[in-house]
Amino acid sequence: MAFDLSAKNTIANRFVAELRNVETQQDRLRFRRNLERIGEVLAYEISQVLEYEPVIVETPLGSTSVMLPAQRVVLATILRAGLPFHQGMLNFFDSADNVFIAAYRKHHKDGSFEIKMDYVSTPNLDGCVLVLADPMLATGSSVNLALKELDRFGKPLAIHVASVIASAAGVEAVQRRWPKVRIWAGAIDEELTAKSYIVPGLGDAGDLAFGEKL
Repeated sequence: MAFDLSAKNTIANRFVAELRNVETQQDRLRFRRNLERIGEVLAYEISQVLEYEPVIVETPLGSTSVMLPAQRVVLATILRAGLPFHQGMLNFFDSADNVFIAAYRKHHKDGSFEIKMDYVSTPNLDGCVLVLADPMLATGSSVNLALKELDRFGKPLAIHVASVIASAAGVEAVQRRWPKVRIWAGAIDEELTAKSYIVPGLGDAGDLAFGEKL
């Protein structure tokens, strides 16, 4: 199941538009903040499918019953572009445990690449709701590798994958490998280039957020 935020008109359209805009995105501070804001919006959307239970809250004038999340949420992010996006989700799921994953494309001389993963920091994942944040879901290879690695650390009750921009092919690749995973995206684009970049996409989210790398 995939949720495309752009399928309905909300203020989030502006955040996505500014992330895509070749001029606006040059403002790194605003770019990071827009990644964060999309994270906040998608966290809210995901919160609507969690399980809730009644909790009694005491006010200065009495007491009232409030429905609060009943499940432990764990937020995972793929470095480095995922940091602002992750922070947006953490602003809403502010008591969540956190996972950090270092994964990158190792390019070869023939133009091909493979996904390398060299760092994972995670709590036990048994019985949690796992939300994996990766701003650009292109081929789905990074997400599939991350979920395979995290599978060694426990069995979540539910898994959600959140992206700012996803490709239709990437969504299909993840759903084929993990059919029970829910995918949430700020927008889903139809095209991938021969080098596996999303079109129209927004460019390299990591470079735009933090500067070019060697």
